[in-house]
Amino acid sequence: MTPLPLDGVRIIAVEQYGAGPYGSMYLADLGAEVIKIENPAIGGDVSRQTGPFFLGENDSYFYQTFNVNKKSFTLNLKSEEGRKVFEKLVKTADAVTNNLRGDQPQKLGITYEQLKHINPKIVCGHLSAYGRDNDRASWPGYDYLMQAEAGLMSLTGEPDQAPTRFGVSMVDFMTGAVASLGLTAAMLGAHRTGQGRDVDVSLFDVALHQLSYPATWYLNESHVVQRVARSAHPATVPCQLYKTQDSFVFLMAMTDKFWDVLVDILDDEVLKESRFAQVAGRRENRDVLTTEIDRVLAAHPTAHWLEVLKGRIPCAPVYDVPEALNNQYIRDIGMVQSVPHPQNEKMEILANPIKLDGQRLSGKAAVPMGTDTQDLLNELGYSQADIAELSANKAV
Repeated sequence: MTPLPLDGVRIIAVEQYGAGPYGSMYLADLGAEVIKIENPAIGGDVSRQTGPFFLGENDSYFYQTFNVNKKSFTLNLKSEEGRKVFEKLVKTADAVTNNLRGDQPQKLGITYEQLKHINPKIVCGHLSAYGRDNDRASWPGYDYLMQAEAGLMSLTGEPDQAPTRFGVSMVDFMTGAVASLGLTAAMLGAHRTGQGRDVDVSLFDVALHQLSYPATWYLNESHVVQRVARSAHPATVPCQLYKTQDSFVFLMAMTDKFWDVLVDILDDEVLKESRFAQVAGRRENRDVLTTEIDRVLAAHPTAHWLEVLKGRIPCAPVYDVPEALNNQYIRDIGMVQSVPHPQNEKMEILANPIKLDGQRLSGKAAVPMGTDTQDLLNELGYSQADIAELSANKAV
C-alpha cells in the first residue's frame, strides 16, 4: 500500500480532553506516530473518566472519539527521572505538541528555547486558551467562553431569544485542526531548513477569526450583522428554514439562477412576481417571501420536497442526532467506521473526513493507558532493571 503522508513522523503529544487530542488525531490518522504522554499519577487523560458511557476501567467512548491511532506512554514529566526519559524521546521526535494553559509550557520546559539544545529541528506546538504572550496567559479557558466573548453566540439563535452556543464544541475542534495545520507546516519547514520553532494557536484567536466576513464588514463599514429569524443568511434570500407540511427544510437559492429553477419547480404565480426576481428585491421582501414559500411548501411533507428538489436546488432536511446518524447516505459514503475494541467488538466512530487516493483513512481503537510504555523505553535504551526503577520512582 502507498505509505500515508506522515509515515515516519514522530510527534509527542502532552494533551488531554478535546481540542489538543482532536487536532493530533488528524496527524495520527494521516500516518504520524503520535505518542500521547499520560501522567499515571492522575490516571492519564482526564477524558478517560468522562462519562456517561464507559468501556471498562479508565476508558470511555468520549476518550475513544479523540484518540484513535495513537500510542500511550505513561510518564511523569515533573519528576527528574521522567524528564530525562522525555528528553531522550525528544531527540527522536519531529514535534512536541501540547494543549496546556498558556503559562504551563515554560514551567514544564517544553518550549523550543528549552528543547532546541536537545534537537534543533524540534517543532513545539502550543494550543492554549488565550496564548502565551499576554496578560491572560495564566487564565484557564474553555470553548463556550470563547463563543461568548468572540461574538459568535450573539450571531446564533433566534432574534428574540438569548444568545446561543453551538450544539458541540466547534471552537475546540477548529482550534485543534488549525493547530495541527500550523504544526505540520512548521515541521515541513524544519525538514527543509534544519531549524524548528514554536507554533502558537489559541482558542480565543481561532474563535475570533471565525467571525470572518461579519468582522470585515464591521471593521471597515461599521456594519453590525444581526441574528435573522429561521437561521437565515444576513444578506442572501432565500437562504433559511422553511415550513413544510410536517417539518422544516433548509433551502439555499443563493443566486438568481437557483431562484429561477426554484420558481420553475414550485410553479406559483406569486413567487413569479417581479419584486422577487433579483437578489436585492428578495432581500427587501424577505418576510413576505418567507410567508409565500411557507404557503407553497405546506402542500406536501418534507420528504416530497427533498425528492423534487434534490440535485437541482441546494436543500437539506433538518435532522436530529439519531436521524443524522441513521441516514443511509453516511453509510454509503463510508463516514461511519468500525473500530473493534476489547470491550465492544462492534464499536463505531465517525471516520476522518480526509480521503487519500479516494479512500477513507483507517482507524484503530485508542489503547489502554501505558500500552506502549515498555516498547518505547526499550527503544530508548532502557533495560528491564531501569524500567523497574523508573516505575518504582513513579516516573513512568
